[in-house]
Amino acid sequence: MNTQALTNRFEKFGILVLTFFFSVMTFAQDAVKTPDVGVDVTTTKTTTTEEWFTNPLYWVVGALLLIILIAVIARGNKKD
Repeated sequence: MNTQALTNRFEKFGILVLTFFFSVMTFAQDAVKTPDVGVDVTTTKTTTTEEWFTNPLYWVVGALLLIILIAVIARGNKKD
């Protein structure tokens, strides 16, 4: 048998073994479950505070300032 063909078959077999090994390791990690400690925590805290970044007005103003800044930088110190 040709040594190149034999090397090719060993290489394919090695890849098959590594693929099988990594898939077994992946499923083994999935089988490990965290223990149930039986702690139940119920909270009824409700807040209606609006964060600044959820307001679309800040996003529009920020985008406008960014566009103006990019235009000023791109223009540079050109004299008319």
